[in-house]
Amino acid sequence: MRLSRQRRMVLDLLWAERDHLSARDIFEKLNDLGRNIGHTSVYQNLEALQSAGVIECLDRANGRLYGYRADPHSHLTCSETGTIQDLDVVLPEALVRQIEELTGFAIESYTLHLTGRPRR
Repeated sequence: MRLSRQRRMVLDLLWAERDHLSARDIFEKLNDLGRNIGHTSVYQNLEALQSAGVIECLDRANGRLYGYRADPHSHLTCSETGTIQDLDVVLPEALVRQIEELTGFAIESYTLHLTGRPRR
């Protein structure tokens, strides 16, 4: 994949923010930083980067969010604010074996999606 100027701008922003952003958020942040980029260019570059496995795309009820990681990892969503935190979770081997026995599948990889709220 060719790393165009626009793709580099999108990647640099995602890496700097280390957050999950909508295409609109990315467009607005880049233009606020003085980077002139159009809506269409943002969408096209996000789709290309996601298709190439460079970034992740999370489908949510209120739209797609894009993140800077493409490796297998899990997420924790705050039920109060909707913010998403990346997690690197390793399940105990005994639990993975139990899931394999219950399902009849050999687990090759996994991601968890957890939802919670801050403890008070």
